[in-house]
Amino acid sequence: MSEAELEAFATEAGVAVVWEDVHGVSRRVSPNTLRAVLGALDLPANTPAELRDSREKLGALPPPGFITAELGQPFQPFGGPCGAYAVLRLEGGQRLDIQLDPTTGFTREGINEAGYHQLDVAGREITVAVAPPRAFGLEDLGPRRRLWGLAVQLYGLRGADPKPFGDFGDLATFAAALGERGAAALAISPVHALFAADPARFSPYAPSSRLFLNGLYADPVAVLGAELGGLGDQASGDDLIDWAQAIPARMAALRRVHARFKAAAPAGLRADLQRFEAEGGDDLRGHARFESIHGRFFARNGAQGWPEWPEDFHDEASPAVAAFATKHGDEIDFHIFVQWLADRSLARTQQAARTAGMAVGLITDVAVGMDPGGSHAWSRPQDLLAGLNIGAPPDAFQANGQDWGVTTFSPRALAASGYAGFLATLRSAMRHAGGVRIDHILGLRRLWVVPHGAGPTEGAYLTYPMQDLMRLIAIESHRHGVLVIGEDLGTVPPGLRETLDAGGVRGMQVMLFEQDEDGAFKAPEHWSPKACALTTTHDLPPIAGWWEGADIAWRLRLNPDLPASEAAGLRSEREGLRAALWTAFCEAGCAEGQRPAAETTGPVVDAAVGFLAKTRAELAILPVEDLLGLKDQPNLPGTTTEHPNWRRRLPGPAEALFDAPGPAGRVASLNKERPR
Repeated sequence: MSEAELEAFATEAGVAVVWEDVHGVSRRVSPNTLRAVLGALDLPANTPAELRDSREKLGALPPPGFITAELGQPFQPFGGPCGAYAVLRLEGGQRLDIQLDPTTGFTREGINEAGYHQLDVAGREITVAVAPPRAFGLEDLGPRRRLWGLAVQLYGLRGADPKPFGDFGDLATFAAALGERGAAALAISPVHALFAADPARFSPYAPSSRLFLNGLYADPVAVLGAELGGLGDQASGDDLIDWAQAIPARMAALRRVHARFKAAAPAGLRADLQRFEAEGGDDLRGHARFESIHGRFFARNGAQGWPEWPEDFHDEASPAVAAFATKHGDEIDFHIFVQWLADRSLARTQQAARTAGMAVGLITDVAVGMDPGGSHAWSRPQDLLAGLNIGAPPDAFQANGQDWGVTTFSPRALAASGYAGFLATLRSAMRHAGGVRIDHILGLRRLWVVPHGAGPTEGAYLTYPMQDLMRLIAIESHRHGVLVIGEDLGTVPPGLRETLDAGGVRGMQVMLFEQDEDGAFKAPEHWSPKACALTTTHDLPPIAGWWEGADIAWRLRLNPDLPASEAAGLRSEREGLRAALWTAFCEAGCAEGQRPAAETTGPVVDAAVGFLAKTRAELAILPVEDLLGLKDQPNLPGTTTEHPNWRRRLPGPAEALFDAPGPAGRVASLNKERPR
């Protein structure tokens, strides 16, 4: 078997043989990496015989039973000639006769109703997902205007009552206060289900399942009232959350709430829980079983996920799992109950945001993947890549590349299942939101996959069906009335941003990255109106920290052997960037006078907020750290325990924060440029 034959098959299977690095240099994937990736895709190619068999397997895939099309446009149901007539049953029940071109197989006309329709051609039936040309957008909310909002890490919120971390109750209070002050949106960190039994698994971007919620955030009082739903006395916690203490304490409190509910809940609440369980179906019960079984084996031997359970429990449909479910029904009921509480509390939070005048309300966040040992991988393994993690190739920020330790959907499984897992993920994120942010939206076109046991540099790009995924996003966003933001930072393939823009998905423009080729920061009038404008992100320092050089200080702390010349170069580079940014602020009319010293951050934050407000972007999102002038970032990529990732709390409750002079002035600046 020649290297050329291997590369040709890899290309046929959707694995890119050549990729371009951040410097524009073409790189070739090694034969060993290609074999490892193909093997993980169940297309082994280690020998000529394996290659032949895998090629036959790939060629023998059945025709798709699910296709996408654009509203009003002709489409080709079966990839070629398939007869002259077809019967179309619209989702609403209407039956139509469709003519096809017998030569090309294209329909003579398009379908003029968006939705999921059934097409029957010569006794063969497929689903046709017909999408509007673009996703739901701000223009669909009413007259065009520029809006603003905040971004918060939900766990960091504080309320009037002491709690060890923020929850949906605190989020509702925060959203209401923010809406009353003129904001249109509130973007939050992911609220996906984690591992309830394991307090060390608190990163919001490494979920057990994206189909369900983090039950720790449930607000039982909002759903059940104070008598049934009270959590009891809670420690207020420190400025850094101690998850090892906070998670078990909250789970114990939720168990007490469940006990009271079983004993004294009124019929209406019981009926609502039953409806929720019925709607959740097998997926909800599967997640509850996972949580229950994981709790047992984590307590017994610290099992990190289902691969470390006894083998009898690896298959959700096994007799061992069925016997466990029968014996531990109350425990499974508890986890369903927690999901119900979380779902209903999140719904009330979005309602509070809209009632307070927000045009959008909550913007939820969809993490790029999920833990391969988690609930989704156990209960729906057919959806996912096995033996591969996703990450990123080497770039300007991570010279050794990244392995994020999570997996995601298999492209072939997506097509075979009618995109069931992807649609379920979208619907979960959109269920109680006015917007969604899709993390690493570059993954709609391609993802950097790393075989288990290999380093991040030993990966390859795997191609995804972007057109189909974009069309499904468009359908679901219109059905839910939800705008879509795509995190498009990093190594962006050519043409991707244009495709996102044409499909109504807003990319992100981050102030610290918006520079011209000569190093000057872009003036507000040169920002895109279609992008979502931000000063910074959770993976970058806030403006005050950047100005002071807090991120450089962290880099030097984590790399004590960094040569003095390189450290000096970092400081010198930052000094030049400070000068360039202050110049941009002054030219935009957001600042005046001499550039402040590195330790003087207040005027710089004021100017940055004013600058953000002036940009042409129709939606500007200000991280709460910049509203408050904080210096520490929520997460430092490339670290785990070295930096207090996902643990920082805000300095006070919403009313106290918003009414302080600095933040109040920044809110006024946003409202001046972006009135409701």
